[in-house]
Order: sequence, then structure tokens, then C-alpha cells
Amino acid sequence: MTTREPGCAGRPGALDDPYDVMFVGWSFVRSGLLSAALELGVFTALAERPLVGAELSARLGLHPRAARDFLDALSAIGLLCRADGRYGNSPAAARHLLPDRDGFLGGFLRMTGDLMGGGPQALTGLLRTGDARGQNAAGEVPFTRIFHDPERLRLFLSAMDAFSSAVAEGLCASLDWSAHRTFSDIGGARGNLAARLAAAHPWLTGTVLDRPAMRAPFEDLVAERGVGDRLAFVGGDFFVDDLPRADVLILGGVLHDWPDERRLELLRRAHAAVADGGCLVVYDTMLDDERSRPESLLLSLVMMTQSAQASGFSAAQCREWVARAGFTVRRTVSLPALTTALVAGKD
Repeated sequence: MTTREPGCAGRPGALDDPYDVMFVGWSFVRSGLLSAALELGVFTALAERPLVGAELSARLGLHPRAARDFLDALSAIGLLCRADGRYGNSPAAARHLLPDRDGFLGGFLRMTGDLMGGGPQALTGLLRTGDARGQNAAGEVPFTRIFHDPERLRLFLSAMDAFSSAVAEGLCASLDWSAHRTFSDIGGARGNLAARLAAAHPWLTGTVLDRPAMRAPFEDLVAERGVGDRLAFVGGDFFVDDLPRADVLILGGVLHDWPDERRLELLRRAHAAVADGGCLVVYDTMLDDERSRPESLLLSLVMMTQSAQASGFSAAQCREWVARAGFTVRRTVSLPALTTALVAGKD
């Protein structure tokens, strides 16, 4: 007689076959494929045109025993495209895995792997102690080193730009920006999202508040994008300094860094900064309300592993905090990059 766990029978995603269980344990092989492809220069070799398997293998110096399975596996998981015996970069690889592209994620993946640790010890340590990997008595974690290392900071900002670029298009469509003239992006890094909003809406002026170390990268980016005359930077601490007043205030990828009471505190500070009749936009990689989407749950654990206070939260939780801060929640919007946005008004 087969015994089934209560509530699992017939549930989509429930595992039964032994190889399904095995492949959960072997998930490291998938990440190893990407790491090996970056180290070998697969995507750079295909930057100009697709290549037949033999030519690509020769360029990369691959042994014939494993080359075909390696390349086909990269194709099967969506990093390469295969047609008529030729391999080419997938659209995602062309955007995010070529070192000379603005959206390059490869260096960021290597850097965060080094800082956060990729082995099971980091997760078991979190589960047993509640502490992030490498956290000291003062609550400092290895991830904060990026703000003192120009090369790691560059890789981090490049990755953040890739995510915020994906989000920006959705935000442009999610709000009637013609009704507003000013916006503030709190924790807006070097201003990639702000620059995209300003470029799409020529009547908007905006302010980005972030760590003082972001000022130089911000000034370089907005000058390059041609929007420096409409965007300003404020270096500061959003729990200490007044938030820049605006018609629209944006909190993107910020709330997940803090415990619940600090999230509510920041939302109340945001309410004071939004003009009457204006609105708040909160976007983040929120958990689904049923807590059944594995990607967002895994990301929450990753955040807890690398930060002393960060964790995921659901859209329902965020709606509650936003309402308690004095806003009226208008709608919830799904955006790219596993992102959910809440739009709320200040009546």
C-alpha cells in the first residue's frame, strides 16, 4: 500500500518519480553549466554569429567526449539556440552573458557566489542560527564589501541595471505619468530606472536617493543618457534624512532588506514625502500569496543567507503595510524579473 502525504495528492508540482527527486539534488549541475560556459567563453565565441558544433568546440578547446552533450544541455536550458547543427546565443544570453554588454550578469553571479557561498553550509547555518553567512557580532556581512571595491561595485550595478531595465518598461505602462511632474526613486542606485522614466516622459523631473558612494556612477550614467538636466542625486540614509518630496515616490527592491517594523517606518516616511494627490509605487520580488512559487521562495532564502535582516514578503503583506502607512492601495501589477508592483494613492 502506498502512503501519500496529506494535501499532496494530485497537487501540481508534487514530486513522485525518483529521478525528479534526484534532479532537485543535482540542481548544482545546472548552475555548473552556466559557470563552465562563462569560464570557457562560450557566449563570447558566439557573439558575432552561430557556429557549427565542431567549429565551436575547436575554438573553445573542448574534448569530443563531452562537448556535444555540454552544448546541447546549454541549448536545452535556454542559454543557447540550436538549429541545423549550429549553436547561437539565446536572446537572454546575448543581453546578459556577454561581458561588453550593459546588462552583463556573469561577473555579478561569480562575485555573489564568492561572497555568499554556494555550498549547503550557508543555508544550514541560516536555518540553525538565523544568521547570514559570514555575519559578525555587529551584524555586518561579506556582501557589504562591494561598496568598498570599485570592480565589485561595477558588477553589482550592472546587474541591478539589468533588473531595473526589465522593470522600467512595465512601470511606464502601469501608471498615468501624464498626471505627474516629479518623482523620487528611493534606493535608486546609479539611476538607471530614473533615467529610463525620464527618457520616456520628457516632462518629468526626478531625484534619486542612495548611498553617497553612488553619486559618481549616477552622474556618469545620467550624462551618458542625456537626462542629467532633469535628474538630481541625493546621498543619504532614508531612515535618517528627509525623503525628497515628489508627486510619485518609488521604493524598488528596498523593503526586502529590512524587518517588518522598519518596512512600515519607511512607508510612513514615504507617505510624508508624497504630495497630496500623488502616489507611491512599491516594487519587489514578492512571494505569491499562496507561497507556492519556488523561485521567489528560493530568492528569499538567498537574501537571508547574504543579509542579516533581509527576507521575502508577499503582496498581501505589502498591501497591509502600505495601508497602515496611510495610503490607499489601487492595484497590484505583475512585472518582469519576478517582480510585483503595488500602486497606492495619497488621498
